[in-house]
Amino acid sequence: MSMRTPNLNALRMFDAAARHLNFRLAAQELSLTQGAVAQQVRRLEAELGHKLFQREARGLVLTEIGRRYHEPVRRALSVIEDATQSLRPSNTTVTLSVTPSFASKWLVPRLARFARAYPDLDLQTIASEGLSDFTSDGVDIAIRLGRPPFGPGLQTRLLAPVELCAVCSPAPASEVGPIDRIEQFASLRLIQDSHYMWQKLLDEAGVKPSSRMIQFNQTALAMDAAINDQGVALVPRLLLQDDVAEGRLVVLWRNPCPDETGYFIVYPSASKPNPARDAVVRWVLSEVG
Repeated sequence: MSMRTPNLNALRMFDAAARHLNFRLAAQELSLTQGAVAQQVRRLEAELGHKLFQREARGLVLTEIGRRYHEPVRRALSVIEDATQSLRPSNTTVTLSVTPSFASKWLVPRLARFARAYPDLDLQTIASEGLSDFTSDGVDIAIRLGRPPFGPGLQTRLLAPVELCAVCSPAPASEVGPIDRIEQFASLRLIQDSHYMWQKLLDEAGVKPSSRMIQFNQTALAMDAAINDQGVALVPRLLLQDDVAEGRLVVLWRNPCPDETGYFIVYPSASKPNPARDAVVRWVLSEVG
């Protein structure tokens, strides 16, 4: 009498348990209970008439039969997964990770233009200061302030160098007058963010500010404080475009010293084509222009 082909779900549970060598981790991957996975594996062993695992105190160990059985089962499940994926429509969702300041000052004002240019794409944004783990957090693209390399297996494109600019609202700008040396800022009310660039530049010039700086943890908050007449903020030029163009901020000074850091767009080196992601990368690059 021929042996009945095992249930596909049971094979999936066996595969997960064989990869993790742990019923609990296999259950987490499959969104099932640990008991359900263990029960299905025991049933599969009963149907096959062979032990697939040795249960030990530190976890599971594949038997020799279990190891030989798992290799073709894993290949077969991969074939099924690939065939199913090929029937689905092309992915049109792209997840973009940016810093909160970049999101509020650069990205959000341009999202309507993106929607008009790519009505079929769903751009989802995560605003976070943390670095992205492309293998685990579902992020397709990240935009970060820093300097490469950002990690192995990543594509990196420069969006813009930092180009720090000192800015304030129009009213105090008319009173301050022209500024051509960093030392002239020591007597002004300064607004600093978590990059501490005012402190760095003043220390390099050997001067101390005459009053305590206003401190914020995000560049966007420092910019908003400057817009509201609180003092002079030091901001990357890329984030200033809209506020300067619309007259909310005035550039008093630009740092003449080049900086190796910049805004970079980062994404994994793709093994498979990703037209949706590539379209977002092209759009961001064109908007920075």
